[in-house]
Amino acid sequence: MSTVEARATAEAREPGVRSKSNSPRQIPVVGVVTEDEDAQSALKPMDLNRVIKLLEETDKADLEEKQLKAVKILVQNYQNGFPLRDLVQIFKILNLCAGKIGHQPHFIESAYSILKLCGLPFLKKKVSDEITYAEDTANSIALLGDLMKVPSSELRIQICKCIVDFYHAEPPKKHIPGYQQASSSYKIQMAEVGGLAKTMVQSLTLLDNQLVEKLWVLKALQHLSTSVNCTLMMQAQAASSICAHLNDPDPSGQLLFRSSEILWNLLEKSPKEEIIRQLSNLECLLALKEIFKHLFMRGFSHYDRQLRNDILVITTIIAQNPEAPMIECGFTRDLILFATFNEVKSQNPLVKGLKLSNSYEDFELKKLLFNIIVILCKDLPTVQLLIDGKVVLALFTYVKKPEKHKIIEWSAAQYEELQLHAIATLSSVAPLLIEEYMLCQGNARILAFLEWCESEDSFFSHGNSFHGTGGRGNKFAHMRYTLRLLRAMVYLQDETVNNDLCEKRTIQQLIGIFKNTISKSNDKEEAIVLEIQSDILLILSGLCEHNIPRKEIFGTEGVDVILHVLKTDPKKFQSGLGYIVLLFSTLDSIWCCILGCYPSEDYFLEKEGIFLLLDLLALNQKKFCNLILGIMVEFCDNPKTTVHVNSWRGKKDQTAASLLIKLWRKEEKELGVKRDKHGKIIDTKKPLFTSFQEEQNIMPLPADCPTVAVMDVAENIRAKIYAVLGKLDFENLPGLSAEDFVTLCIIHRYLDFKIGEIWNEIYEEIKLEKLRPVTTDKSILEAITTASENIGKMVASLQSEMIESQARQDIQNEQRVYAKIQATHKQRDLANKSWENFLARTSNAKNLKKAKRLQEKAIESSRYNERPPNAIFHQTDIKGLNTTVPSGRVVTLESTPARLVGGPLADTDIALKKLPIRGGALQRVKAVKIIDEPKKNVLT
Repeated sequence: MSTVEARATAEAREPGVRSKSNSPRQIPVVGVVTEDEDAQSALKPMDLNRVIKLLEETDKADLEEKQLKAVKILVQNYQNGFPLRDLVQIFKILNLCAGKIGHQPHFIESAYSILKLCGLPFLKKKVSDEITYAEDTANSIALLGDLMKVPSSELRIQICKCIVDFYHAEPPKKHIPGYQQASSSYKIQMAEVGGLAKTMVQSLTLLDNQLVEKLWVLKALQHLSTSVNCTLMMQAQAASSICAHLNDPDPSGQLLFRSSEILWNLLEKSPKEEIIRQLSNLECLLALKEIFKHLFMRGFSHYDRQLRNDILVITTIIAQNPEAPMIECGFTRDLILFATFNEVKSQNPLVKGLKLSNSYEDFELKKLLFNIIVILCKDLPTVQLLIDGKVVLALFTYVKKPEKHKIIEWSAAQYEELQLHAIATLSSVAPLLIEEYMLCQGNARILAFLEWCESEDSFFSHGNSFHGTGGRGNKFAHMRYTLRLLRAMVYLQDETVNNDLCEKRTIQQLIGIFKNTISKSNDKEEAIVLEIQSDILLILSGLCEHNIPRKEIFGTEGVDVILHVLKTDPKKFQSGLGYIVLLFSTLDSIWCCILGCYPSEDYFLEKEGIFLLLDLLALNQKKFCNLILGIMVEFCDNPKTTVHVNSWRGKKDQTAASLLIKLWRKEEKELGVKRDKHGKIIDTKKPLFTSFQEEQNIMPLPADCPTVAVMDVAENIRAKIYAVLGKLDFENLPGLSAEDFVTLCIIHRYLDFKIGEIWNEIYEEIKLEKLRPVTTDKSILEAITTASENIGKMVASLQSEMIESQARQDIQNEQRVYAKIQATHKQRDLANKSWENFLARTSNAKNLKKAKRLQEKAIESSRYNERPPNAIFHQTDIKGLNTTVPSGRVVTLESTPARLVGGPLADTDIALKKLPIRGGALQRVKAVKIIDEPKKNVLT
């Protein structure tokens, strides 16, 4: 029998009849509910206002007993949870009970019982109750924080337990008919709306010497800080108040654990800057310092090490604030000591006899200490502490190839990660400590390490860490961070450092490394190889800039490297792998390593480098057009450059001059310069004005501040295009169209227009400052502005002439085309007429005879009337020929005799025989004489 059938059978039986069964043991299908249990599960209606009124009374003698009894009945009635509709009244009753505790201690139990029931899920009669009573529920829950002011340890702990139950709610034991449990997250949401977290933080000030209650409050705050409550806690200065008491006595260790967890949540879920500001005070940093020192020196358990690292991470975040008193509290000095004690021996008692293990926590600690050094060194007063702590020397102990057969405290993978991290840290620290860097022979160590990175030494890199990305099984990660360090030192432009590098043949070594990376790279490490190549070119640029002897050392080998990059497929610039960065580094190296050194310039031109630059310029990529044009301007100082520029041809046979003029037009279109549809000047007073210049009002400026007209020269490429075309000579530019010539008129007068524009600004500034120039100066200013406007009119007139001339030329070309088309049609008509005459002669005998007569008449009229003496007359017509067209030669062919062919049964392999000497068709012969070429061919 199924369960449904059994239930139906049980319901059909009378209550007093006992069913008989053959089985010795019966299991009831439906449980029997007694009247007492049913009464307990039901929610009886109760007059809560009467209870409130009773609690508010104060005059009756036996009042306290009645009040306690009424509250007890309330607790029994709501033992499965409070309905949402009754929360306002219930919490008012709770508040009244809490108010009586001071002089009536018996009410503690009543308040405790109500609070215990608050931990149960709230009940709703309708689905909409959660929304309807949302405001009342939020205000009621907010009262829990206010109840923390009641001086009762038992009550405070129960409040905290109640809050914790919000996050670990248990379902009611009994189902109440007509009610449903509110959603599990409803209480949490209402606590956020009501601002419970803020009052709980404020209650910490009441619990300075009460450890148990404080731990429970911290536990409640730990749960509350997992949501948007963090913002409310931040407003209550939770971070500073909690961090300042990290060192309070606590045998259990919970205070430090829970406090650090709350600080973590605050940093993650609230405005980070505000939390850092709250923690950036001397009291908080001293507490963090003492805790970290204690855990660093005396923490040996796994939990202690984890907590130590958490404290260090929080300290690192605080150290990002330059206003944090890290140095004043002595924390910076201790952190530097802890970061370097393993590499640099110290007699400081803090680290005497201290040793790190190769556990994961100690390994993470070492990396965190390297990281905080990078942050601390951004504060310049830290520099002296870094010198005292010998940080550069400690970090340079990792800049060396891994030594075999040496017992070290780290595993191979850990040491590799620390090595890369140390080199990355040196990139930030070493530029601040140049003297320490040179004392440690930094250049020699870096170059030796680079030599090892380039060598074929058997070394298997793990490539596990962030710094080891792309370096698994190779040394690219080590090379990348070493080159970053070298780049940072070179870009200081310190002559001591750079001279030392050049004396150690760094330029030649870097060029060699670049060439090797070209041959060793593959698709997997393409991005990291491109970064290495970019850094090499930037280092070479830093070394060679403003130094001709170093440019000569760069020489042809360096030029070949640059040419290799310039030949890169343009499609790769959109790949996002770093080709654009490499191109910018290459253009920078052209400027710094080639320009100014004539042998290198000539070699660059000889290898068609200018052609490659123009090919890049033709890509019309705005991001590097400005730089390429600047290089072109400098290169045009070399007299050999002009021939190369004029010889270049792009797509559709485009010339360099046409390309530059096209770029000018595009630039003016983007700048909003006013031109008509033919490119002609519209405003002769302001022929170069951009839309930005028109929007800007002229205002008086100091003499050392550039005006808008002057800034315009540097902010777009028009000045560079003018300079290049000027050096190419405006008169003899090949491959220009009429539109190009119209634009060229403006480019040719760019300098005149710009000078007039600047003088106009000067004149306007004088007017704004209400200054009146003397008569001579005023006349000169007016003459200059008039001359500038006249130049604009002259250019506009010249452009109009060019446009009209081109229009006339277009009309002439159009007429020639029409004449050619007309001649073609006439010829076609004549051919059609000739064909019609031919058809008429062949289809009509009369027309044929008429044509024959005309032909004979024409022949007779062409003959001489008198024949010369002794002349032989040749008949020109053929008798019996009925045609009116000239006849060709007549050839008569006869069939080949069968005797020469040999008949149908001739030799089957005649195809292999050669022709006999006498020629003719193939025939059977006994002997054949092979001849390369027959002497005579006979046609029969």
